[in-house]
Amino acid sequence: MKLAALQMVSTPDVGRNLEAAARLIAEAAAQGATLASLPEYFCLMGQDDRDKLRIAEDDGQGPIQDFLAGEARRHGLWLIGGTLPIKAGNGERVRNACCVYGPDGTRAARYDKLHLFAFDNGKERYDEAVVLEPGDAPRAVQAAGLRVGLSVCYDLRFPELYRAMSFECGAAPCDVISVPAAFTYTTGRAHWELLLRTRAVENQCYVVAAAQGGKHENGRRTWGHSMVIDPWGEILSVVEEGEGMAIADFDAERIKEVRVQLPALGHRRL
Repeated sequence: MKLAALQMVSTPDVGRNLEAAARLIAEAAAQGATLASLPEYFCLMGQDDRDKLRIAEDDGQGPIQDFLAGEARRHGLWLIGGTLPIKAGNGERVRNACCVYGPDGTRAARYDKLHLFAFDNGKERYDEAVVLEPGDAPRAVQAAGLRVGLSVCYDLRFPELYRAMSFECGAAPCDVISVPAAFTYTTGRAHWELLLRTRAVENQCYVVAAAQGGKHENGRRTWGHSMVIDPWGEILSVVEEGEGMAIADFDAERIKEVRVQLPALGHRRL
C-alpha cells in the first residue's frame, strides 16, 4: 500500500486550484497510491483572509466537496481533502474543515482544525481567528484498513492532540497521522521537519504531510517539503518546493517492529 502527500502552490482562483489538485490526484493513483492527501487551503490561497467566506460551503454540499468526492470515486482511492472552508455560526466565520472520502466517493470523516495559527515577528503577521472558528474535538478515521489520525498545520505543535486521537478516539494507536498544512516559509524552515519527525517517533506511526510549497500569487511564501515519514522518524519521500508528490510504501510490519523493540506506547503513565 502506498501513501501520497500532494504538494501545491495554490492561487486565488478556485478553478485553477481544482485543476491542479485533479492532476496530482491522477498522478498519485497512477503510481499506485491507496491513500492520498491534499494540502491545507488547497482550494484557495486568497488575496485576503476573508476570501474564505466568499467560497464557504454548507456542510455536505458544494462544488469543492463534490470535486473531492468525485476524484476519490474516479480513481478508487482514499482522499484526505486538505482543507476547505465550511460555514459556521452566523456566516462571519468558517471552519477550516478536513474531509476524508472513500473510494466510492462517500465522506467518511470531517475534522475541523482545533488550533488557530497566530504569528507576528514584526515583518509577518497572521491571525486565523479573524475568520476561522476553531473545531471542538480530535478525530481519527478508519481508511484502507488503517487507523488515520486527522490534524491540520498548526495542530502539529500540540502533542496532546495526537495522544487524544489515539487513546481517546479509539482503543488503538494510529497507524498513520495526516498533517495537511500551509506552513509559512519562516516557521517551516525552523520547525516543520523537526515537528513532523517528532510526531512520528513519539506515536510510532507513519506521518503523511501534504503542504503548500512556493511563492503564491498573493505574495505569501510557504515552506513546502511535503513528506512521508516512517515510525522511526525516517523520511521516506520528500518534495521540497513547487507542485509535486511525496509517495512511499506503508509497511504494517515496520510499525510492529518499532513498537515491539521500543514499547514506549505501552509505558505511558499519563
